[in-house]
Amino acid sequence: MTKARSPRGADKIGPAPRAWQRMLSGRRLDLLDPSPLDVEIEDIAHGLARVARWNGQTQGDHAFSVAEHSVLVDDICARFRPGWPARWRLAALLHDAPEYVIGDMISPFKAALGIDYKAFEHRLAAAIHMRFGLPKELPQNIEETIKRADKASAFLEATQIAGFSDDEAARIFGRPRGLAPIPIEPLPTKKAQARFLARFRLLTDGN
Repeated sequence: MTKARSPRGADKIGPAPRAWQRMLSGRRLDLLDPSPLDVEIEDIAHGLARVARWNGQTQGDHAFSVAEHSVLVDDICARFRPGWPARWRLAALLHDAPEYVIGDMISPFKAALGIDYKAFEHRLAAAIHMRFGLPKELPQNIEETIKRADKASAFLEATQIAGFSDDEAARIFGRPRGLAPIPIEPLPTKKAQARFLARFRLLTDGN
């Protein structure tokens, strides 16, 4: 009698796939269950300064990094909400911080990946918030202001460096209201990293 074969690969025994990433700080970040204790701002700044917005499809000698975008979103929030507490501006600066691990995926691709990607991103964002003294879930009005600033930033980037017409960007991202023009200049990696870290120090009193 012929012995039934087990499913392909089912009889293989070995170590579970690695689910952590070693950071330059020496931390090992568990990607499936990230701990706030393994989150360092230097790692975030280093990573975000090397992640290109718009999949790198921007004008200029340098990519426009997520680090620069994050500072721009904080600048816009400060214009929308003069006198905003530093902790909410910090939340704005860190709104895309998970991308230091997962990269910057354009919105259509995020939608295609679906809920699993969103759940992963959410867990990492929660760990980052806890590390820097922010609530895991931001108040709705704070979240709305940051999203408004994020869309305004996307409009400015799209029209200045990503090749969108004004009307096309307005249809996709909405036209910012009550916002004076902000010139955008993609920076070299080290300058983008330094600018992000300097803004973080400013918002946290150097801590």
